[in-house]
Amino acid sequence: MSDLNRGIMKFDGADKPAVVAVSAALVLGAILGLIVWALKVAYVVG
Repeated sequence: MSDLNRGIMKFDGADKPAVVAVSAALVLGAILGLIVWALKVAYVVG
């Protein structure tokens, strides 16, 4: 059992590369969205 299949990720296949990639894309996309929103609100962009 890998370390990624423990803790809150207690389901089979939690450490599959596809699952990790999708999770990373969601997290990074949310962070990027927040940065873009913050820049727009501060009138720096657009």
